[in-house]
Formats: sequence, structure tokens, C-alpha cells
Amino acid sequence: MAKTKTAPANTVVAYLRVSTDEQAESGAGLMAQRAAMQAEADRRGWVIVAWKEDKGASGKSLGGRPALAEALELVESHQAATLVVAKLDRLSRSLVDFAGLMDRARAKRWNLIALDLGIDLSTPAGEFLASVMASAAQWERRIIGQRTREGLAAKKAAGVRLGRPVTLPAEVRHRIRSEANSGSSLACIARGLNADEVPTAQGGKKWYPSTVKAVLASQHPTVTAAAGA
Repeated sequence: MAKTKTAPANTVVAYLRVSTDEQAESGAGLMAQRAAMQAEADRRGWVIVAWKEDKGASGKSLGGRPALAEALELVESHQAATLVVAKLDRLSRSLVDFAGLMDRARAKRWNLIALDLGIDLSTPAGEFLASVMASAAQWERRIIGQRTREGLAAKKAAGVRLGRPVTLPAEVRHRIRSEANSGSSLACIARGLNADEVPTAQGGKKWYPSTVKAVLASQHPTVTAAAGA
């Protein structure tokens, strides 16, 4: 039975990020992060196998950051044992995203270290702090969900229509309503709109009977057109 490949415990990938074009151009933010991680590597005997930098990238989510994707690939393919950041917000400003990364690290057996907060999944203290933050992330998810539900309920109670805003010009809505009231079928109205190259509410080029029906229902739910061709 083949052994699972593991990286030497002292090998790390250093990840750096700056969030604005000015920081990316000046390099000041990157230099400070690099200096902090290099000093810690010298102190702890780490071998930095790669430096990965995302310049001018937002920390609101994990998406859209190619250097982070490369860093994660290195630890998950066991070319390094640990992913290191100088500050937690360089990795993510979202507790939910960070909690997801911790779960990913545990499941795929690599370590995660954030120097500013002392997070280190390989130590009891660091793992305890990470667990506290994971609990906070769960609380954050539930609070956001509760506020969203309460907000939608309040709008509904106030008579606010929920869903996508109407973006169809008034003259197009009037045309559809008039043709329907004149006895034109849904399919016939759709064919006419397509022939005249009238865009749909979402900017599409193709009308269907169901699309026409939705427009009619949004104006007068009791008004329907004949379903024949």
C-alpha cells in the first residue's frame, strides 16, 4: 500500500496581498508583509518554498485571487506543509471564508498560520483560537440570515414588491397588454416582439409565450392571453 505523500514540517508557502492599486504600485504593503514572514521564518527555521502575491486584490472573498489559488495548490499537493500569512485580513476579511479554509486545512492535512493573531492549527492554543473564530463565523452566518429574513418580511408587510425590478420600457408593457386585450395569443405576441427585435426585460433577444405571460401577470395577474399559436 502506497504511503500518502507528506511535505517536511518546516516547509511553508508565504502568501501576500494588497487591496488597492496604490499599494500594488508602491509595494509598501507587500514589503511589510514579506519582512514579517521572513523574520518569523528565520526565527523558527522555516523553509519558504514559494512566495505568492496578489496585488490590488480584494479580501472580501477568496475568489478572483490567482496567487491564493496557487498557494492552496502547493499545500494541498503536499509540496509545502503550511500556508502562512502576516495578517489574517490578508487571507480573508470574512470570518465565514476563514472558517471554511480552516475546515479545508484540517480535511486535507495542511497547516494554516496567521502571525498577527497567533493562529496556528498545529498548536493547541492556535487551534483553540481558530475554533473560537469558527464559532464566531457560524454566529455571523446565522445573524445575517436572520436579518435578511426579517428585512424581507418587513418589506412584504409594507407592500413592497420583492424580486427583480421592472426594467421593461412602459411602451413595451403597454403594447403587450393591448395586444393581449385584443385577443392575440401569447405565441403571437412573442413572434411580433421578436420580429421587431424588441429586447426582453433582462436584455435578451428572444421572447417566448412564457415571457409574455410573465409580463402580463406582473401588471394585472387576472389578465391572461389565449394560449393558442
